[in-house]
Amino acid sequence: MQIQQNFSLKPYNTFGINVQAAYFSNFASLDELAELTEFCHKKNKLPQLVLGGGSNVLFTQDFRGIILKNELKGIDLIKEDLSYYYVKSAAGEDWHRFVLFCIDNNYAGVENLSLIPGNVGASPIQNIGAYGVETKDVFHELEAWHLQDKKLVTFAAEDCKFAYRDSVFKTKYKGQYVITSVTFRLLKQPVYQTNYGAIEQELTAMGITELSIKAISDAVIKIRKSKLPDPEVIGNAGSFFKNPTIPASRFESLKITHPTLPGYPAVDDLVKIPAGWLIEQCGWKGYRKGDAGCHEKQALVLVNYRNASGIDIYTLSNEIMHSVETTFGILLEREVNII
Repeated sequence: MQIQQNFSLKPYNTFGINVQAAYFSNFASLDELAELTEFCHKKNKLPQLVLGGGSNVLFTQDFRGIILKNELKGIDLIKEDLSYYYVKSAAGEDWHRFVLFCIDNNYAGVENLSLIPGNVGASPIQNIGAYGVETKDVFHELEAWHLQDKKLVTFAAEDCKFAYRDSVFKTKYKGQYVITSVTFRLLKQPVYQTNYGAIEQELTAMGITELSIKAISDAVIKIRKSKLPDPEVIGNAGSFFKNPTIPASRFESLKITHPTLPGYPAVDDLVKIPAGWLIEQCGWKGYRKGDAGCHEKQALVLVNYRNASGIDIYTLSNEIMHSVETTFGILLEREVNII
């Protein structure tokens, strides 16, 4: 176990924000994680932050505690039945690598989630989703290390309280656990989800006449690459805001003053509104102030063109939220974690 001090986090967050952590260490085994937990307790309960791919975090200041970088690796088929494969992945695995592994082995269900940045361990925390599929749809169970009790705990789907881009790990248990592995229940016979977004149009453009999970994955990858900036080129964390939901009655009222307002049915008589559309209507798409901006192709993505600070990005997000609330009466919620 090696612990470094005054450590730059710029390479470890996809926004490329140049902040420092008082302490930094990675762990590649449960034993190393247990050692780090003990170190934190000896340091008068030093604040801890677990970092995976760094793709869903905005640092607005130096972190005065210890960053625990998850490097747990390994993907295994642990069992199967007549309908499903049960695939267990260590939390430190790259998410897209995991998706490609599943496609190569004909494990169906995660193909719509191709090219989402981050690590496997973040997928249940955020209940990541894209193109009509969410983590909860393929989730079986996870294992997590309790930082205070220093023991491994298993969570079933009902324990996670999954909701839209949300779980119990962002609310009740925030900061209490380190997810170490996630087991997914994946289909032997694919059920294709192609009616969301531009998947069907892309499949047609690709000349696909026979559906497969690889074809859907390829289509999703092409769509995402055409719309979203590569974090290796322009600092970003993907979608910065959640798509808001409003009562159906309120949606109909808004349609009177905003006839082109798009909306999609959600649960409990709610309607989901595309946050990117709201932001674009307020004139933010392509906006830039210094090195902080709103991406020219996707208004939902805030970007660091080079040397923006976390405060620059955060301030821009506040201005966008105020603008949308003033124009539509809808308060956006950040999807990215603010540190």
